[in-house]
Amino acid sequence: MAGYVEMYRLGKTYDTPNGPAVIVEDFNLNMDKGEYVCLLGHSGCGKSTVLSMVAGLNDISNGGIVVANHEIDGPGPDRGVVFQSPCLMPWMTAIDNVLLGVDQVYPHGSKAQRRDIAGYYLTLVGLGSSLDKRAKDLSQGMQQRVGIARAFALKPKMLLLDEPFGMLDSLTRMELQEILLEILMRDKVTTLMITHDVDEALFMSDRVVIMTNGPRARVGKVLEIPFGRPRVRADVLDHPQYYDYRAEMIQFLEDQDHKKLKQDLQKRKAITESQPKEEGTVSL
Repeated sequence: MAGYVEMYRLGKTYDTPNGPAVIVEDFNLNMDKGEYVCLLGHSGCGKSTVLSMVAGLNDISNGGIVVANHEIDGPGPDRGVVFQSPCLMPWMTAIDNVLLGVDQVYPHGSKAQRRDIAGYYLTLVGLGSSLDKRAKDLSQGMQQRVGIARAFALKPKMLLLDEPFGMLDSLTRMELQEILLEILMRDKVTTLMITHDVDEALFMSDRVVIMTNGPRARVGKVLEIPFGRPRVRADVLDHPQYYDYRAEMIQFLEDQDHKKLKQDLQKRKAITESQPKEEGTVSL
């Protein structure tokens, strides 16, 4: 069934000196409008590759991506992106960093109107008193708030988050998770987030999509998360199914570990057996 966002038979292949390297293969995922999906998997499985293709920052080798009935062919303001590092202009103020995008999306608005939009989203993320501070003078958590405000200020149809809280301390991480969910509840933006954190995925998402190990990574498991919205952390942790879902996710990831270990051992054995034996050696 078609969705607001469609990724169909999505694939990414890189040319290498040893031949084509297939990173992602036959990745299929549909998302409803306003849905929050977390993409989970081991390092190197292709999560960021999928997200960068949706963002239009990485060419698609196979398949396609449709967002709001428009097949994407490059980056655009309909998709806001927040990376692990906020990628700010350090010499510019918080509001000027947000205005970089706002000025492009609202070219016909007055200077005052564009500044009001940027200031509004910075206030939502708790930076109302820091609009004119330079990015380099802000803490890491405050810089990430600027990055989130900048993404929302574009009024995107889809928000793409690449481990946005991965470099933050646990208290700042939890605070920003809740701020982000509040804004998403208000603006109803369809969101795809990459995370390594099982608990973060459970708290934030409507569905968790777990990828298989690469190469040739694809969707391995999809979990529908039953917790209601708005999310209250204490209620989520007390939900009778919380630890069942958590255990199921961890078990799948552990199974992927065991499968990879088995494949590595088989490859090593095949390489050893293919090597010529020296004279006088005895096979054990």
